[in-house]
Amino acid sequence: MKRLLFIILISSLTLSSCKKMLDIDSSRLVSEENMWLKLEDSRAALMGVYGLTKAALNDHNAHWLYGEVRSGDFSIPIRQDLKAISSHNLSPSYGVMEDLKSWRRFYAVINAANIFIERVPEVLANDKRYTDNNMVVDVAQARFLRAFAYFYMVRIWGDVPLITSSQEGKFTDAPREDQFKVLAWVQQELEAAAADLPYRYSVNDPQQIGNYYNEAPSRWDGALARKLTAYALLAHVAAWQSNYPDAATYSKFVVDNYGRAGMGLIPSETLSASNGFFYDKNSNQLLGFGHVYNHVEGSFTGHIEELTLATPVVDKTIPDMFLPKDKILQYFNEANDQRFSADTLGNPTSENYFRNFNGRYPIFSKIKCILGGVTDPTFRLFSSATVFTRLEDIYLLRAESLAVLGETNGAIDLLNTLRERRGLAKYSFEKNGELVDAIFHERNRELMGEGHRWYDLIRYSRLKNDNSPINQMIRANAIYWPIAKDVLAQNSKLTQNEYWK
Repeated sequence: MKRLLFIILISSLTLSSCKKMLDIDSSRLVSEENMWLKLEDSRAALMGVYGLTKAALNDHNAHWLYGEVRSGDFSIPIRQDLKAISSHNLSPSYGVMEDLKSWRRFYAVINAANIFIERVPEVLANDKRYTDNNMVVDVAQARFLRAFAYFYMVRIWGDVPLITSSQEGKFTDAPREDQFKVLAWVQQELEAAAADLPYRYSVNDPQQIGNYYNEAPSRWDGALARKLTAYALLAHVAAWQSNYPDAATYSKFVVDNYGRAGMGLIPSETLSASNGFFYDKNSNQLLGFGHVYNHVEGSFTGHIEELTLATPVVDKTIPDMFLPKDKILQYFNEANDQRFSADTLGNPTSENYFRNFNGRYPIFSKIKCILGGVTDPTFRLFSSATVFTRLEDIYLLRAESLAVLGETNGAIDLLNTLRERRGLAKYSFEKNGELVDAIFHERNRELMGEGHRWYDLIRYSRLKNDNSPINQMIRANAIYWPIAKDVLAQNSKLTQNEYWK
């Protein structure tokens, strides 16, 4: 009970400290003088930062609306807010759009991390069970989560305020910082966190001795940031800035060391099984936020299944979004693809990613974790993890980096490793076109529905540097979201993104 009360408390502190930005009232359940006294307090506070991060991604299905819906790949049958996002019409305020324009939930993560970093030394001073090693690892995770929140916001809004201290009770207005300054700080933080994080927890890693908070490895695998998690995010940060030499270096560290983290490439059947990769938590979720059904974390909302599933997978007539047949055949255009393929008559020969292909609404069913991993269509209570990155993503990000840098053979080897695992023939220029195009094509197929597509399209367009619609948006800064009106009203030093003024 104390642990639960503390998580609620740390959330209250977060919201209070950012009151001018968040405009949310605080209610504290215990007095501050009774905080930061015991090892249990540090664990509860750190888990609270993770919980706030998961909430920031899942609230209003934000992770998929930002990363998948905005790409325009999916068709939207009914919902006007999703139609507006898909067409880049971000000015309206109906549906969930005003909430998506607000960065308040990400600053809740940042302030909770700031508080943790500042106050956790008090636990070290008060509880002999809490060791120096424990604190170093805990602070590294808090720094990672704070950096992750900033990277996520930069991709959505561009320039954002950079706040690195909690300033409890006296938060002052802060201007937006140039996104490249913010990302330089993010890189610095991630490198520092990576140096202190273990490959795994509770396995006597030299950087995390003994059982972490007295729990076995199975409790933490896939649940916490690890050394390779930090390097994977570093690779993404570098690639987002078109810094492909650094992206290649960071991704190489992940590819060379994934065995030390108990990870491996995922079989096709595991990727799309109802009780497979996206179910629960596991070490292959390089950065994931689980919704563990046995911990009563299943929910009706906050999962991609809420948007994509309908009959015959669940009892819902029309999905909120679906991929039309012509696009499915355009993307999955090679025979024997274990994710999805069709014969010459248009009949599916593999349905791991899609059901009801020849119906009015093909159902994207790659991710379909219902209840405890069952397939009963009468339920719509979902339990899939929100996965930001996995090993296949980093393989392809490294292939992208090497291809841009002219290291063609290395890029092809990485691409072929994944193609062959999905039942495809090796890459050839004659059949698959330019190498960079083939890599992004494979990213689309492999990572579909995981929140990468919009950001991949931006990176791809930057590489092509042509007069495509997305490049026109990049030049006009239209790729970024407008800032919510209530956020602007609470901070006099903020200015609206230029495109949306």
